[in-house]
Amino acid sequence: MTTHTVFLLLGANLGDRAATLQRAQEAIQIDLGPVLKQSALYETAAWGVTDQPAFLNQVLKVLSVFSPEEILEKTQAIETRLGRVRREKWGSRIIDIDLLYVDDVVMTTEKLTLPHPFLHERRFTLVPLAEIEPEFVHPVFQKTNRQLLAECQDEGEVKEWKS
Repeated sequence: MTTHTVFLLLGANLGDRAATLQRAQEAIQIDLGPVLKQSALYETAAWGVTDQPAFLNQVLKVLSVFSPEEILEKTQAIETRLGRVRREKWGSRIIDIDLLYVDDVVMTTEKLTLPHPFLHERRFTLVPLAEIEPEFVHPVFQKTNRQLLAECQDEGEVKEWKS
């Protein structure tokens, strides 16, 4: 059985954000596989639609036997179980789980693009990603997460969150 190294970005800006991220992580461990590494929690300004509460974000490194499509289905099912309702793109949400990388897979389907198409443009993704896996090489840009963060033009504030 093939195992995949998966990087997920968790985000929440409604309700008890830290508790929601913890519940999401527990569900990921059960539904996808073991969490090998987790970043600190970071508080970040909303991106895209900026008139909304700040997010808590965290990156997880997970080992999974599932295909990228199955991982997407399972993460969306977790979002739904935790109360996510999809209204507007980039709007407020109780939980968001984005697939950043699955191994070094490069793919584009109707439902899924890997690596995540905006990963290199978002400090709130790159800061926690570079924290836990600075030398992982983006399979399209052939740059490490550390290099992508150094080159990122996004000036949004990303600060470590203390409960």
